[in-house]
Amino acid sequence: MLERLEKRARILNRDVYALYVASSHPAVPRVSKLIVAGVVAYLLSPVDLIPDFIPVLGVLDDILLLPLGVALAIRTIPPDVWRECRERADAGLAGGLPRSRKAAAVVVSIWIACAALILFAVLRS
Repeated sequence: MLERLEKRARILNRDVYALYVASSHPAVPRVSKLIVAGVVAYLLSPVDLIPDFIPVLGVLDDILLLPLGVALAIRTIPPDVWRECRERADAGLAGGLPRSRKAAAVVVSIWIACAALILFAVLRS
């Protein structure tokens, strides 16, 4: 059972990367790009619909919502374009996970801003 979950996680990881590739593909409709942006934003967001500290339900939204969002985004992309994006994702992941300094800078900036807001709120009270 653990092997099946690991396999599904690898497939989901590849599909998320393929969605990233699809987001810049010229043949992908704008609606699809908006759905992809929403799924990726939710995936990267530190804020969940149901906070993770709530037992079972906190993890359940990640287990259900992310695959459903990925599936919805995939269904809105033309099949031939999706195959091409998956192939590009497979080639891109062959050398390991891609790294982006810009994305890392954005995430670090968000965390610094959140820490600054919390510090400001604490010092103000």
